[in-house]
Formats: sequence, structure tokens, C-alpha cells
Amino acid sequence: MDSRIIYAVLASFITVLIATPFVIKLAFKIGATDKPNARKVHQRIMPRLGGLAIFIGVVVGCLISGLYEQRIISISVGAVIIIIIGVLDDIYELSAKVKFGGQLVVALLVVKNLQIPILFIPFLGNIDLGWFSYPITVFWIVGITNAINLIDGLDGLSAGISSIVLATLAYMAATSVTGAGSALILPLALIALASTIGFLFYNFHPAKIFMGDTGALFLGYCIAVLSLLGLYKSVTLFSFIVPIIILGVPIFDTTFAIIRRIVNKKPISAPDKSHLHHRLLALGFSHRTTVLIIYAFGIFFSVNAIIFSSATLWLSIVLLFVLILVTEIVAEIIGLVHDRYKPIISVFKKAKKREE
Repeated sequence: MDSRIIYAVLASFITVLIATPFVIKLAFKIGATDKPNARKVHQRIMPRLGGLAIFIGVVVGCLISGLYEQRIISISVGAVIIIIIGVLDDIYELSAKVKFGGQLVVALLVVKNLQIPILFIPFLGNIDLGWFSYPITVFWIVGITNAINLIDGLDGLSAGISSIVLATLAYMAATSVTGAGSALILPLALIALASTIGFLFYNFHPAKIFMGDTGALFLGYCIAVLSLLGLYKSVTLFSFIVPIIILGVPIFDTTFAIIRRIVNKKPISAPDKSHLHHRLLALGFSHRTTVLIIYAFGIFFSVNAIIFSSATLWLSIVLLFVLILVTEIVAEIIGLVHDRYKPIISVFKKAKKREE
């Protein structure tokens, strides 16, 4: 690995360690704080501008590594806009429509230079997506950006899951047979990873600062863009699924949040206290143990994504089926939809009774 990248990664980590205490003071000064309420776990006013420290770390890393010389203007501008949206939301609590509008602008900016033009589907061959590549890519960027934000409910949760995802993307870029990831994806992923880990020193339970929307949206944006860059240029149906598996925890939680609200006849955007971390806490796990369990869940998805990326067609199909089955059973056990929603478990129980 280029020594400049190593220096950049170390610089990003150290920068965030140094910058975060200053960001804490700034957050209190400008009113970027999170007040306790019925939905939240914390019991005192907390600064929530931590994502700014992560962003500063990434900028320093990009400057030292020389990545600013790459032609990533639209991606860089998009990152700045995301940070502005996040900072304004952490201070003024923007409406969902305003935040979505800003994210849509960013996605449209990026999609001009980064799309998924062709999709290879087994037994059907290459399918030219044509103009569909634009809405698919926009949906991906906006969706993943928000997915990271939705799991930001406990100390160190979003930062830890984002670190696992970034580490997995970095590993897959480093081991890519084509080497497509070495020029851009690997250093970007490592710089973002180092910055996020540096922030975790202040964010793990008991947290001194929250990353806020500034951090959650920025990390979600970074992960969305990284997963679309060169590593997946030869896009097949299953290689497109790989980043979805890597992002298993936020996608899993978001998917069941939507199902839960539809089943319970509530608006999809309605807040509640039935997310993955809420349910684990309700089962009696401590704050720290809950976060570590979800970390383990994230590592489980990442390991499966790595296996999936090099598996044969039929092994991929079997693995995908097992993953869907496992996540459904986990959701039923912890009551992610509601306590009576147990279709798969009910089938197993009926089958067991018949055998007896």
C-alpha cells in the first residue's frame, strides 16, 4: 500500500481525536443538542454535531493522500451538501421533506457521473437498463443514506455498524481480482473508517457526543457512493446484492420498520420505539450489550457478503435463501413487527406437533 495512504489514514484518525472535543463545545454553543424525550434512550442533553468531526477527518485524509487530485468533483460537492443538510438539521431539526429534497439533489448530482448501466441476470444475460439506471442509482444513494440514519438510536451504534461496513468494503476492494478498487475505493474506505473509529472513542457508551444527522447522513452517503464505485462495475444481479448484504443491519431494520407500520396501519414515516435496538433493550439486554449484539449481527452479514461475492451461482441462491430465512426468524423472535407476528415460527411449531 502507498505510504501516503497509510499517513492519510493515521492523520484522519488523529484529526478526529483532536477535533471532536472542539466540536462538542461548538455544538453546545450553537444549540446543536439532542434533548431527552419518550422515544430516546439518553436521559440528558447531548451535543449531536459529531459528524462534523468525522467529515473533517475525511477531508484531512483526502488532502494528505492526494485523492483530491482524482476526478470526484460531483461526489465531493455532494458530500459538502450532505454535511450542510446535516448541520442545519442538528441545529434546527429540518422537516423530513426538506431533508429528502436535499438528498435528492445530491443523488441527482452524483448520478450524472456514476450509474449502473448494465445488469447481468443469470439465465437471461446482460440487460441494458437504459434510462432506468438513473432512478435505480438515485434510489440507492437516497435509500442507503437514510438507512444509516435510521439505526442511529444508541451510543456507538451507527458509528460501529458504519465501521463494519466500511471495513468490509475496504477488504473487498483490496482483494478485488481486477484491482478496480485500489485507486479510489480502498483509500476512501480506509480514510472514512479511520475517521469513524476515531469518533467512536467519544461515541461508544457512555457517549460524550452523538454523530447526529451530520454524521449519519454523511456516513450513509459515503457508503452508498463507495458501494457504487469501480468495485461493482461489472454489475451482475448477485454482485448488486453484495452491498445490500453488507448493509444488512440498517436494511433489515428499515425493511421491518416499513412492514411494521403497514401492518399496524401507521404512516411509514411515523416514529416508534420498535426498532431493532429498542426490541433488544425491551428483552432485558443492557445498552452496551445491545450494541455489541448488533455489531455481531453486522459482522455476520459482512462475512456472508464476502462468501457470497465469490460463490457459485447455486451456492449464492442457497446462501441468499438462508440469509432471508435467518433474518425473518430473528425479526419474529424479537418482535420487530409485533409480538403476534410469527409466521415462520408458527409453521415450524405446527410441523413439530404433527411429528409428535
